Amino acid sequence: MARINGSEFGLEPEGLQLISPGQRPGNSSTKPFISPERATPDMPQSLSKVLVHLIFSTKHRQPLIGAEIRPRLHAYLIGILDNLKSPSLQTGGVADHVHILFALGRTLSQADLVEEVKKGSSKWMKAEGGVPAFSWQAGYGAFSIGESQVDTVIDYIQHQEEHHRKVTFQEEFRKFLERYQVPYDERYVWD
Repeated sequence: MARINGSEFGLEPEGLQLISPGQRPGNSSTKPFISPERATPDMPQSLSKVLVHLIFSTKHRQPLIGAEIRPRLHAYLIGILDNLKSPSLQTGGVADHVHILFALGRTLSQADLVEEVKKGSSKWMKAEGGVPAFSWQAGYGAFSIGESQVDTVIDYIQHQEEHHRKVTFQEEFRKFLERYQVPYDERYVWD
């Protein structure tokens, strides 16, 4: 913080001076300026809104997510995201993969979030979903979207059943990689 007489803003008792890390005590040759709107007694906030469209499949794209368990799995995924302070805007998918549109929490890396989501939901599918051999593919696709794209992505996720009557997961995923100009090697995308 800069040296100021905080009483000008009603913040500190008269004469108390705050010193910035780059300023030596007793050096009054410079008088840094702090605007009144920045001189508040509250802690500064770190704010962000990073929207991510996350896509990942079952291992070897096996159709292990039956229609009867799908809504419960999606609800469980939403719960994991809520616990990670990264709320889901839409979660859906079909028998062999999921799509999740979420707002990435500001204190968590994308990779850590994906690891927690996949680990927790895989355990749940084994225990509650009745698929003891269940596992997700090792990789995933995560694509940033803008606020103006939210409705389009939500609609896309909600209509996965219809979409996949015509297009396979692999075809869909390749299209995402190409649309977002993500370089990839076909040998390492699938497992």
